[in-house]
Amino acid sequence: MLTVNTTRPVGPAGRISRVETLTLGTAWRDFSYVRIHTDQGLSGVGEITHPYRGRETCSLATAMAERHLIGADPFDVEEIWLRMYQGDFLRGGDVGGIVVSGVDQALYDLMGKALNVPAYRLTGGACRSEVRVYANGWYTGERDPATFAQKAKEVVARGYTALKFDPFGAGLGELSREELRRSVDIVAAVREAVDVDLMVEGHARFAMPTASRLLRELEPYDLAWFEEPLPWTHIERYAELRQRAPMPISGGEHFHNRYEFARLFDTDAVDIIQPDLSMAGGFTEVRKLAVQAEVHAMLVAPHNSNSPLCTTASVHAVLGMANFTILETFDGMLEPYVFEAVRGALPVVDGHIGLPGAPGLGVELVDEVFEEHPPSHRFWNLFAEGWEKRDR
Repeated sequence: MLTVNTTRPVGPAGRISRVETLTLGTAWRDFSYVRIHTDQGLSGVGEITHPYRGRETCSLATAMAERHLIGADPFDVEEIWLRMYQGDFLRGGDVGGIVVSGVDQALYDLMGKALNVPAYRLTGGACRSEVRVYANGWYTGERDPATFAQKAKEVVARGYTALKFDPFGAGLGELSREELRRSVDIVAAVREAVDVDLMVEGHARFAMPTASRLLRELEPYDLAWFEEPLPWTHIERYAELRQRAPMPISGGEHFHNRYEFARLFDTDAVDIIQPDLSMAGGFTEVRKLAVQAEVHAMLVAPHNSNSPLCTTASVHAVLGMANFTILETFDGMLEPYVFEAVRGALPVVDGHIGLPGAPGLGVELVDEVFEEHPPSHRFWNLFAEGWEKRDR
């Protein structure tokens, strides 16, 4: 099972014959992709974006192709997933998790194209006619209540019915009295400015005393959730914090497979899990995580700080999830050429994305645009003063 078997009958996509990677530079971060070709002339794409390690994910994808993909039948998704994970001795971690995820996306793209059906038809079909999304990345600029409030109004005017933001600046561990007041004032200003669902992002940055105080400070503002208030090195304390919380607690974007999620489920750490389709194992794994979440009466709100390709793949993934609630998207803050590079990505209209119709994921990578916008390999430091401006 852990070697490519070329003797079994092959499916309608043929066998994998070539794997390549591409990376696109933007003002915010580089977006990386894997493109898998078969001997039947089909190609499938998946996202392998890492905020800082794009060269590493591309290099590993190429190496994994030689070890586990060339000659394989794309329809053997479970076996390929196991071969990449077990055969490469992955034990979690971001680079390997991202590569497995992107390859898995590309396999579903290939299967959908081979069968001439959208990818979501292969993952449980649809139990909803559209996918609600929330906006993130909209609060670039000065970190003050008035600026956040004005930008929130602008985003809501574009049709979004939910917004997420991090008001805490470069805070880590603790917040000074001044910084805590400033952060809470930002949340208060946004709440006064817009009557939509609001999510506050903690970026796993606070010690227990500060996280606990923030629960009390943020209670008046009717939050849809407070995301990752604690570092995941203290996962057992999430359940303790959650018992005190007047709002739902969410998290899980840092986990890369069911084995890493196990402690989250075992401790009932959150109310809402946030697996990322480009980090947590692709379609094959995220569907299993959703089922486990349902057993624990948890909702699923996938993390997605990636490109419109991951947004599109995530839509396909969540259409059949009964316990899905809402999907993250940064698409509204990206340059127009990003959408030219990932042609066919699903658009956000009035805060929602409709049912896909094209075979597979419906996205094609346009090489010429990638050539015009090479990667920058810049480092976006979440703990540097002014990170929210995203201008470095």
